[in-house]
Amino acid sequence: MKKLIDYIKAVRLEWFKITWPTRDAVIRAVIMIFIFAGLLSLFLFVVDSVLNLLVNWVF
Repeated sequence: MKKLIDYIKAVRLEWFKITWPTRDAVIRAVIMIFIFAGLLSLFLFVVDSVLNLLVNWVF
């Protein structure tokens, strides 16, 4: 039981050491994720279209 209490105390102490990101940092990260997801989807669309044309041309 003592080990469990010591563990919970240690977790609580570590919890207060966490540095959370600022609001601006989170907003910038979310915008970058949306941009990357859009670029990736555009790239995959182009690759899929080219492969589709090649398959239709061959067969």
